[in-house]
Amino acid sequence: MPPRDPPAVNYSDALGYLDDHASYERTGRIEEPSLDGITRLCVALGDPQHDFRVVHVTGTNGKGSTSQFITRLLMAHGLRVGTYSSPHVEDVRERIQVDSAPVGEEDFATAVAAIAVAEGLSGIRPSYFEILTAAAFRCFSDIAVDVAVVEVGLLGRWDATNVVEADVAVITNIALDHVEFAGPTLADIAREKAGIIKPVSAVVSGEDREELVRIFRAEPHASMRVAGEDFAVVDDQLALGGRSVHVRTPRGDLPGLFVPMHGRHQSANAALALAAVEEFFDAPVHPDVASEALAAAWVPGRFEVLGHQPLVIVDAAHNPAGADVCAEVFFSDFDPPGRRILVVGAIGRRDLGETLSAFRADEFDRVVCCTAPSPRARPAAEIAAAARALGCDEVTVVESVGAACDAALRDAGSDDAILVTGSFYVVGDAKAHLRRMLP
Repeated sequence: MPPRDPPAVNYSDALGYLDDHASYERTGRIEEPSLDGITRLCVALGDPQHDFRVVHVTGTNGKGSTSQFITRLLMAHGLRVGTYSSPHVEDVRERIQVDSAPVGEEDFATAVAAIAVAEGLSGIRPSYFEILTAAAFRCFSDIAVDVAVVEVGLLGRWDATNVVEADVAVITNIALDHVEFAGPTLADIAREKAGIIKPVSAVVSGEDREELVRIFRAEPHASMRVAGEDFAVVDDQLALGGRSVHVRTPRGDLPGLFVPMHGRHQSANAALALAAVEEFFDAPVHPDVASEALAAAWVPGRFEVLGHQPLVIVDAAHNPAGADVCAEVFFSDFDPPGRRILVVGAIGRRDLGETLSAFRADEFDRVVCCTAPSPRARPAAEIAAAARALGCDEVTVVESVGAACDAALRDAGSDDAILVTGSFYVVGDAKAHLRRMLP
């Protein structure tokens, strides 16, 4: 019998329960290649993940932005939309949203309380990520969403989100990341991400390299659309506050769309989202609906401008592929006239030299290295050593993110630009601190 009436738990209790189940060494996402734990947890809840239609989104980078574009497009069609994403920037409730707003503290606590009861019924000890995933499904079921946009936490095949049956399976792109779980080749990673494709799924791939697309095609599926072949960005121009984009889809032509995010990659994400929503409805998206939806999309911590004079930007890029895109937007789209200051932290076991090189750290006038607020953080001194090895001239070690932001602000004039990046933990801490410091 599913636990439909869990005991009353307040928000603070729910956060405490989550913290007690955190697995910092393995990030609480994949402990072993098995869906047994999340499956048993969902069974104890009454399988709420089957109570709504699903758009499932995986890929190395761009999942968050693509998910938000899809969410807004579905909302613009009059649907009630749940969105599950990770990680959060400042508030854990950012991960579970209904119609692009975080669920309330009471709804969140009620869902987590149901998981606590289900833990006892299922006989397993769920991970942090399994708890949040099951809580999202419970929330979406209770609130009766029409469709959920579910973002994969890690890879795909063994990710806790992969107990859903995707109506549409979306793959943004493939790059080398999380090679401790899959790899060492791009094909290995593509095979893991292809695991979200189900026989009933319409597949929409932003990845266009044929050797990788063949891997997606090999999975049983209902239909498939591929970037370049079936949909594309026809024109993409820099605009005030974002991009002006012309998108061709399998069912129509959509010129003059405004995408309120920075970087050409966001135009590609928007095109991918439009193709995915067309597959969901098996119908074209009206130009007016596309314009309204895309213009309303926003993702915290993705090349987010927090201040001017000096320009202050935060971006959660944390792997070489994301860092490369971040640097391209910073140097090409913004091209600040003054000094450039990089505030950077890192977590995990990624190659620091490779990531800093992708950020083009040696092209910054100053690099301020900090320690992210995470048990898995790389020490600031270690990041600084990698920066010096790369050839960065002015490198400073400042332990905390807040102190690093203060050091950068003290050194910056009105024409200068500060980029704070390297991890979601760094960006979350920086946003909270800079909100108090910037006018």
